[in-house]
Order: sequence, then C-alpha cells, then structure tokens
Amino acid sequence: RYVRPVVADDCVLQIKAGRHPVIETQLPMGEEYVPNDIELDAEQQQIMIITGPNMAGKSALLRQTALITLMAQMGCFVPAEAARIGLVDSLVLFDELGRGTSTYDGISIAWAIVEYLHDHKGAQARTLFATHYHELNEMEKNFSRIKNYNVSVKELNGKVIFLRKLMRGGSEHSFGIHVAE
Repeated sequence: RYVRPVVADDCVLQIKAGRHPVIETQLPMGEEYVPNDIELDAEQQQIMIITGPNMAGKSALLRQTALITLMAQMGCFVPAEAARIGLVDSLVLFDELGRGTSTYDGISIAWAIVEYLHDHKGAQARTLFATHYHELNEMEKNFSRIKNYNVSVKELNGKVIFLRKLMRGGSEHSFGIHVAE
C-alpha cells in the first residue's frame, strides 16, 4: 500500500492518509495503523500547531511526516494513499519545544519561535509543532498561516481512548490524570 509521490518544485507538502513506515509494521496482529493527512504550504497553512495528550500520537505524526518527506525526495514510494512533496530544504518539526523550563518561560519561548517562523519572509518553513501548551492555540487568531489541530481522544466511562486521528481545532486539555493511570 505504498504509492509513488509527486515531487514538485513548489512549497506544497500534502500527504493523504499517510502512515508511519516502521510503527505500522510493529503493531499487534489485526491492529491497523490510523492514517492521517498533512497539508502544508507557504500561502494558507504554513504552520500546524498540534495539541493532544501524551501517548495520543503527536510525535509519531511528526516522525511519519519527516520519513515520508525524506523517502519521497530520495525517489522511494511512500506509505500513503497519495503524496505531493514540494522540494524541502526547510521542514521544521518541533516536539514539546519549551518543556523542561517554567510554564511561562516555555510558552514564551515557543510563541516567539513560532512567530519568527511565520513572519520570516525568506524561509516560510513548513512547520509541524506538537505541544501541550494550549495557550499557543491563540496564535491562529493573529497569524494567517497558523492552524490548530489535535490528535483526538474519546472519553468513555472515565477512561481515555486514543483515536490517533488528526482533527481540525486545538485540544482543550491534556488528560494528564487519565494518561498517568
């Protein structure tokens, strides 16, 4: 179920139903990898801020995008339904940027870096930003090419079920207690 990607001389990174080429081979028998779509470009959606609890699949989504991009650029077929990969010299992946410091400092550092990437005219780096800082969802209101997404979960009878599906909109809380259980 790999396809030949279109590699183009533009700034579009579009993956339809992409899968992680390593994780999907390690899943238990009968369990399917949940595919996700990614769309980045320099005009409409340059930066995707991705929120959701630990263990929901944010990091896997970032690594999957990087692997598919690298595979496409070196001439490989990719694990997706379709892929259009504009030449990449500036794909930026941030996973929990600003963690390990105080919340206020972490949010400030993350905000400043995302704002810089958005406003830097020369780079317009296509960026995936996985974070627990829900405050960063406010950036979508003031920056035209930043869009909020979340890796969805479902709460059922006090338990969290990880759906691992990327959905439009920021998540409202991290389910920290549920994940810890």
